[in-house]
Amino acid sequence: MKVTLEGIKDVAAFEQAKVELPKYDVAKVQAHSKESPVWLHFGAGNIFRGFVASLQQDLLNKGLQTSGIQTLSVYDGAIIDDVFTPHDKLTMEVTLLPDTNVELRVIGSVVHGYKLNGSAPSDEQEVKSLITKDSLQLVSYTITEKGYAIRGIDGQYQPQIVKDIEAGPAKVGHAMSWTAALLLERYKAGALPIAMVSMDNCSHNGDKLKAAVVEIAKAWEQKGFVDAGFIAYLEDESKVAFPWTMIDKITPRPDDSIAKLLKDRGIEDMDPIKTARGSFIAPFVNAEKPQYLIVEDKFPNGRPPLEQAGVLFTDGAGVDLCERMKVTTCLNPLHTALAVYGCILGYDRIAAEMDDAQLVALVKKLGYDEGLKVVDDPKILNPRDFLTEVIEQRLTNKCLPDSPQRIATDTSQKVTVRFGETLKNYHKKGLDATSLVALPLAIAGWLRYLLAINDEGCAFELSDDPLIPDLKAKMAGIEFGKTETVGDKLKPILSNASLFGVDLYEIGLGTKVEDLFKEMMVGPKAVRNTLVKYLG
Repeated sequence: MKVTLEGIKDVAAFEQAKVELPKYDVAKVQAHSKESPVWLHFGAGNIFRGFVASLQQDLLNKGLQTSGIQTLSVYDGAIIDDVFTPHDKLTMEVTLLPDTNVELRVIGSVVHGYKLNGSAPSDEQEVKSLITKDSLQLVSYTITEKGYAIRGIDGQYQPQIVKDIEAGPAKVGHAMSWTAALLLERYKAGALPIAMVSMDNCSHNGDKLKAAVVEIAKAWEQKGFVDAGFIAYLEDESKVAFPWTMIDKITPRPDDSIAKLLKDRGIEDMDPIKTARGSFIAPFVNAEKPQYLIVEDKFPNGRPPLEQAGVLFTDGAGVDLCERMKVTTCLNPLHTALAVYGCILGYDRIAAEMDDAQLVALVKKLGYDEGLKVVDDPKILNPRDFLTEVIEQRLTNKCLPDSPQRIATDTSQKVTVRFGETLKNYHKKGLDATSLVALPLAIAGWLRYLLAINDEGCAFELSDDPLIPDLKAKMAGIEFGKTETVGDKLKPILSNASLFGVDLYEIGLGTKVEDLFKEMMVGPKAVRNTLVKYLG
């Protein structure tokens, strides 16, 4: 069997393999979507195909929508060439259940993939045409936190942003510049309304998206590329809305074991690929079953009835509370702590770490004892219940091939929210941050991870992170096993409020983290001994 438009005509074979097929005419939806687009999406990765696209699939199956989603790839066009095109834009969705069973279905709601990376001028022209259609209701994003950063840690514009500002909207390369350029096309077509919906894991994601786009647009205005009316259009929420969202579903890198499972069921050409730019892609997405999407209901041109697919709509305050609960306390900080310690301790699966007494104690203390103290109940979701599901059902799912190495990617871009927000809330609520144990252990563990030496004293490879060169430069000269080489080298990192949201020394934690770091680098087994010492 092949996951192609021709292949899925063999309905009986897919039924025998227990694969659910789309309940609509995929080819018809693909054709209609070009004429009457409803939804464009930046980022063609796993969380999009394994969650966001499945929502529209549900609506198409129920006859509640007639158009699918066109996806836009700025960073890496390989997924378009190597996955989308050979499989006629179809994706195999693999839901991994804790009882070792799987649920399989073919997702057909992604109707086209466009490359906006400079390699396909015709794609760029077609997307500029799509953005001007009256029928278009939203543009969404899953491009990771770093996709919204237009400035580096030094506060200066990133090189691509400098090029985009100088060249103007006719020639752009960054996702935020592309967003501004496309909105300019929609503005010129009559200032048509639209919702720009970030679905990435970062606090107030809609605000981050809007701030980046408006800043680029104002730079263009200064250079005479756009007029003041365009800025007014971007800042008018009745025209262009930037709702906040909270998204949650663990979607690991495509795993070879899942490709084998699919092959054993008779499904061909499912092998994972690592692209030239280091992305892990495949014609399938493997993911857990629990999923949450909370959305601020601000859509000036209407929206798909996503509540019929399980999406929860609320106001900005509701999203903010849900997002803070998840990203700062109940999931993401736990993930990051497990990631850095998992790499140091030699684990290759998150679930395997949940058999480690000290690591379980670490995440329980981080969540229940230290995090829940400063979380406000969003009412839509109960924080303690959500945390318990994470610790007892989700992180322990041994069928989920999620690795600490994947979660450790871009940690420098995440610690501000995942750890910094809790630290700021301790200060805001008048609580003593120096009483914290698990959180400083997590930060010290990240610094220890940056040495790229495991707990046996052997080197390992760090996961991708844009700040690794800068961080390693600051830590240059620190030698494993020689605590005296630490000196003041951690101070520029721990005092950096851009990284942690606060200066750790000002809240009394800087020296504590330094001391924990030193304890974990005295020699082999020092990390394990430190965890035992503080967590039992």
